[in-house]
Amino acid sequence: MRDIMGMMGKVKEMQAKMEKMQAEIAALEVDGVSGGGLVTVRLDGKGTLKSLKIDPSLFKEDDVEILEDLIVAAHKDAKDKAEAVQAEKTRELTAGLPIPPGMKLPF
Repeated sequence: MRDIMGMMGKVKEMQAKMEKMQAEIAALEVDGVSGGGLVTVRLDGKGTLKSLKIDPSLFKEDDVEILEDLIVAAHKDAKDKAEAVQAEKTRELTAGLPIPPGMKLPF
């Protein structure tokens, strides 16, 4: 019976840590850059676009397609960074637990 109580305590502890990690990830802000700094986007930890900065030199009619591609690339860069931070935080939290590789948390 002690083992069950000990396990329940660990589950509650893990749940509290998971909630804290989710709050940290939600508050996270990452910048994605493309075109050598011509386009910068900022995303929050949930992937929501918070801001977009475009160098004025890109505002030419014949460069619209390039600008569109740079915005998409900057967004991908920021999203990849946010996912990497989330994966690292999850890895730290679940260190030592027998969780299959590639399994995403929270479930």
